[in-house]
Amino acid sequence: MPATPALRRTLAVLAALPLLALAACGYGSQAKDNAEQAIAGAAKVDGLDSVKIGYFGNLTHATALVGRHEGLFQKELGGTLARYSTFNAGPSEIEALNSGSIDIGWIGPSPAVNGYIKAGGKNLRIISGSASGGVKLVVNPEKIKSLKDVKGKRIATPQLGNTQDVAFLNWVSEQGWKVDAESGKGDVSVVRTDNKITPDAYKSGSIDGAWVPEPTASKLVAEGGKVLLDEGDLWPDKKFVITNVIVSQSFLKEHPDVVEAVLRASVKTNKWIGANPDKAKAAANAQLEADTGKPLPADVLDPAWRSIRVTDDPLAATLNTQAEHAVKAGLLQQPDLAGIYDLAPLNKVLKGEGEPEVGDAALGAKS
Repeated sequence: MPATPALRRTLAVLAALPLLALAACGYGSQAKDNAEQAIAGAAKVDGLDSVKIGYFGNLTHATALVGRHEGLFQKELGGTLARYSTFNAGPSEIEALNSGSIDIGWIGPSPAVNGYIKAGGKNLRIISGSASGGVKLVVNPEKIKSLKDVKGKRIATPQLGNTQDVAFLNWVSEQGWKVDAESGKGDVSVVRTDNKITPDAYKSGSIDGAWVPEPTASKLVAEGGKVLLDEGDLWPDKKFVITNVIVSQSFLKEHPDVVEAVLRASVKTNKWIGANPDKAKAAANAQLEADTGKPLPADVLDPAWRSIRVTDDPLAATLNTQAEHAVKAGLLQQPDLAGIYDLAPLNKVLKGEGEPEVGDAALGAKS
């Protein structure tokens, strides 16, 4: 039976989402591969020569940035070389995972969900949390003085269907305002704008504000913008997932000890970040400079770093809620996320480190 126009439109949006999601985490779609050195004389984990790790040159991927810069991943991997690839877009990282170009990656919730759905639940598992928070509504204080003033204004989000776009559409709906999700037209004009040009769009006056992640939010503040709302204030305990760790299902099955070593390094990195916030901030910025050629200035780096919280907990319930928001906005058909998590390796590591286990909100893989 042929698909109805409404169904075709929904499927088209769903298919497009993986091409759009996680614009917040970078620009473009090229991966940059960087090989370093294994520890001389150390044993190879699982007898494996190397493990391919992907992440973004963005502060919301602080665990990967700091862990790499401080050598904490390589320390746990010993004679198995950590090979790093940096990405500028979520879809390209999912493609790399699907093709075997990377084995493990740091990535945002939208591309993880979209990639999992598109592959019929057969390509990846979320195996850890990494970061929470760091998303704000920043506005021109001369045009918008209160939340009610957002009505009728032009507000940027990174791209149609990405994590921040869905969050803003959901917030707009909760205000009782109407916006057509696909066109962005309605009581508020949602202007999909790449994060790299959002500050210029703000300066030119073509947008009145933006619902964006760090460090774009702090870049807008540096241009005279005002934080009107921190998205964390809308979530229980002010926590919501912004970055997770994913792994290829085949790699997880074939090399569980390597996965465990990477997770151990991740947990130790997050603990080190908590104990050494200033050193960790400097390490993250140094790795950003190595990856992108340009560090963040202090007036952007400092507030952005303060708003992001590293966490081992994937905050699974908030991922499920984010997916529900996308369904509510009409950007996603009701997804089946059962099996998207496998937190057994992480919980093993956490137990070994004397830390409490984390939950998967009943979305864990069946053993």
